Amino acid sequence: MKSHESMKGWSVMWWLFTLLGIPVTFPWLLYHLYDILKRKRRLSILRGKVVMITGASSGLGEALAHVFYSSGCRLILVARRKDELERVKNTLMHTHHTVTTHPPTVLSVDLTEVNSLPKEIDKLLAIHGKIDVLINNAGISYRGEAATTEMDVDVKVMLINYFAQIALAKAILPSMIKRRSGHIVCVSSVQGKIAIPYRSAYGASKHALGAWCDSARAELAESNIKITVVNPGYIKTDLSLNALTGSGDKYGVMDKTIQQGYSPKYVAEEILSATLRESSEVTVAPLLPRVAQFIRYVSPSLYFLIMERRAKKLAKGE
Repeated sequence: MKSHESMKGWSVMWWLFTLLGIPVTFPWLLYHLYDILKRKRRLSILRGKVVMITGASSGLGEALAHVFYSSGCRLILVARRKDELERVKNTLMHTHHTVTTHPPTVLSVDLTEVNSLPKEIDKLLAIHGKIDVLINNAGISYRGEAATTEMDVDVKVMLINYFAQIALAKAILPSMIKRRSGHIVCVSSVQGKIAIPYRSAYGASKHALGAWCDSARAELAESNIKITVVNPGYIKTDLSLNALTGSGDKYGVMDKTIQQGYSPKYVAEEILSATLRESSEVTVAPLLPRVAQFIRYVSPSLYFLIMERRAKKLAKGE
């Protein structure tokens, strides 16, 4: 009797799968296969492209260098620390020697010197002839109270995370527009979509970057310029260690959320995929931040209440 009931149960399950599962699974498999083939084709097109990566001396920038270099791209590595850039360059050349690659170009520059960036770009264009992809990855984080943070800190965070990014894009865009080809990838943050307590300066800078990208994307579409905004969650890097406090000092603490974050390699591979797909925007984050983002837009009052409670807990050190 039990065997008969069991067989009947399996029959019902198979009938449900046939009725509901196959019509969903088959199109999904077809789309997945199409996406794989499309990715391979675009990856072959990416080979030999000139890709400029800022913040390339460590963390996510270094991981991006490995991912794009192993794809056969001609890299321009940008950061302030020339010795670290040289280290990354040498590591790339010794790690990916089995792939057809090109020696990376190293550019040691302070991106906050925004007025000097056009001259630096002209030098690079004279060497490479073009810049196909700009990955705006450089940035700085912040921990502090909105009311007591010194104004110089707000200005510095905005200068690094917003003004420097768009200044570099503006320096490169004329050559892209002239060629009617180019791709700008801006690494923003989930906090560019949802603001959280004690991150006011950081969230504001990422909000601004995303807004600029949305406007520029629409304006530059006719020139065939693609703009991708990447919104990662927490990444296991030294971001919190180097974050600024409200007084301008280094935070110097490895946050637990950072320790448990995504690996830089994983996020770099997701950024490569977004670049190949020419996605307008992509979020690389677990479920909770995605739910928070949904609540922020569907029920702002509920989101604000949740953030108030979070701020109280953080103030108490919980």
